[in-house]
Amino acid sequence: MSHEPIKGPASYFPSIEKKYARPIGEWQQLVRDRLPAKHMELVKILKEEHGMGHGHANAIVAHVLSTGKR
Repeated sequence: MSHEPIKGPASYFPSIEKKYARPIGEWQQLVRDRLPAKHMELVKILKEEHGMGHGHANAIVAHVLSTGKR
């Protein structure tokens, strides 16, 4: 049985958890708590308030927005 590699924003999750020492679910909830802010506003929050790099912040926001879960 072959496993497809994780693609898209979720492919960043292991490195985000390792680098920022918080489970991805916490980051996702942080973004959900700020909705209905716009995509780039949410990215800016993660970067400025939590020191996250742009690619990692963008991956979390994109994933949360694509799921539509609050």
